[in-house]
Amino acid sequence: MVYTIIVAAIVFLKQENLTMSMNMKTWVADTIANPCKKALPILSYPAIQLMGISVRKMISNSDSQAKAMALLAERFDTAASVSLMDLSLEAEAFGAQVRQFDNEVPTIIGEFLTDESSIESLSVPKVGAGRTGLALAAVANAVTLIQDRPVFAGVVGPFTLVGRLMGVSEAMMSCYDDPELLQSLLEKCTTFLTDYIQAFRATGANGVLMAEPLAGVLSPDMAEEFSATAIRRIIGATRTDEFAFIYHNCGNAIKRQAESIATLGADGYHFGNAVQMSEMLPLMPEDALVMGNVDASGLFRNGTPETIRTDTLRVLCECGGHKNFVISSGCDIPPDAPMTNINAFFDAVAEYYKR
Repeated sequence: MVYTIIVAAIVFLKQENLTMSMNMKTWVADTIANPCKKALPILSYPAIQLMGISVRKMISNSDSQAKAMALLAERFDTAASVSLMDLSLEAEAFGAQVRQFDNEVPTIIGEFLTDESSIESLSVPKVGAGRTGLALAAVANAVTLIQDRPVFAGVVGPFTLVGRLMGVSEAMMSCYDDPELLQSLLEKCTTFLTDYIQAFRATGANGVLMAEPLAGVLSPDMAEEFSATAIRRIIGATRTDEFAFIYHNCGNAIKRQAESIATLGADGYHFGNAVQMSEMLPLMPEDALVMGNVDASGLFRNGTPETIRTDTLRVLCECGGHKNFVISSGCDIPPDAPMTNINAFFDAVAEYYKR
């Protein structure tokens, strides 16, 4: 029922020509060609400070999520707008239990799939299940409010979703002990994520940012087998000239996975501060954006304006010579990150490009 309402709303919006159509191949090329680049941090949850609401309330209301995106777009001159990065959302759609907090990002409780029979009997949920319907409605609304830059929807990656459903330790052990069972669950996750991303494309979103952090701790061979192969399938089924795909991984083993990651076929690659961005840049395609990696927790939340400025300028000085580099946070900026720190980040970016 929820998904039917969302689809009807999307059709109406398209008929009214309220969504922004953009050639994202051109957008990527223009961003690379522009010597003065706008920052693209993963910035969504701190909007609660501007709205005077809790995280719990924002994730439970599509209008609040869209308003949050619009307020941040109005306040900060970002290269694009990104929806909430909620890595519990897709697992909840499968039936996993979620714990919500007033001022923290929600998380999965325990292990939803505990044995072979539970995995074999697991059904692929319909798009719109759980809070996925709210997320779709939020992006459908956001693209009508934000007309001056691309709007990206946030989703989880396939192996990270597997870890949310069966537990991180169990997922890692299954790579060795029961790869066939793991592939069975991975297939179901890949099917759902493909359908879910296609639904975001139907809202008029300009692209998707997929977070696959759990794959960032695997060996190169395991990451290829249990993450990259599935992601290539998803990209092949969802990416178009008008719909871009950004891959995010904040794991500490991604440099060893660079050869595989570089062949995913994404429009952009986003890395966390567990690696040196200056070492990743030469390993990625020159015609794709490469983004990162000011520490989201250590600096945006727990740093000061001075430490934010220093590290932002450091990353820019080390990486700004690469035409395809776009400065960003290393991961999702926490809800309670002080606005003074976020302002300092954007001020430092402006300072660098004035030079």
